[in-house]
Amino acid sequence: MTVADPTNYNNTASDTPSEIIPRHVAIIMDGNGRWAEARQQTRAEGHSAGVDNIRLVLKHLEIRGVEFATVFAFSTENWGRPPDEVSFLLNLLREALKKEVEDLHRSNVRILHMGRLDGLPPGFREEIAAAIDLTARNTGLTFVVAFNYGGRAEIVDAVRRLLSDGMSAQDLDEEMLSGYLGCPGVPDPDLVIRTGGEFRISNFLLWQSAYSEFYSTPAPWPDFDAEEIDRALKAYAGRQRRFGKIQTAS
Repeated sequence: MTVADPTNYNNTASDTPSEIIPRHVAIIMDGNGRWAEARQQTRAEGHSAGVDNIRLVLKHLEIRGVEFATVFAFSTENWGRPPDEVSFLLNLLREALKKEVEDLHRSNVRILHMGRLDGLPPGFREEIAAAIDLTARNTGLTFVVAFNYGGRAEIVDAVRRLLSDGMSAQDLDEEMLSGYLGCPGVPDPDLVIRTGGEFRISNFLLWQSAYSEFYSTPAPWPDFDAEEIDRALKAYAGRQRRFGKIQTAS
């Protein structure tokens, strides 16, 4: 098993597969609670282990040549969880941002946020903005954090911004709407991975993932390691992406 060094984002791997590598990988991080229950730990411990795993995954994706990585950190629907769990998740993610941002910056990682900032504490909103500004000129892996995010809400917000800018129905096309989504300029994901064994898209990147390849693994997120990443990349390399067209013989 290839294990990434989580303290160094700039390593290269001599055994990088020669298969086609997705430019953008998006991940639905699922299974923290079940991982904890299987170990007779609390859900909070499972979420903590999941946050710790993000660093390893980013490192290994970069080693393999992935340019953009998006993680589904907190959905608009997660507010419906028990208040204690919501509070813990918000504090956990906030502390992780403060802890990791300097290392990510030194490693040339660019941080972006997609999702609504409403409802977050003002200090947290400022910290998110500061992390984005600090890393804005970095040229390495782009790390997109979908936080307080929902795919339907993103599309609704994009349409509202279009209307606010005075766009007419006659002028609207797919390219224009894409430019009003949460992270304009970030390419659509080539590969969407869901850990934890489920096969739902769960309101994640509904517009952007129209032609993404989907991969589900039974491994819960804290166990999604370098070996699991390579399995997903190998599966992707074996797919034929037709984008709605028929494959013809050359």
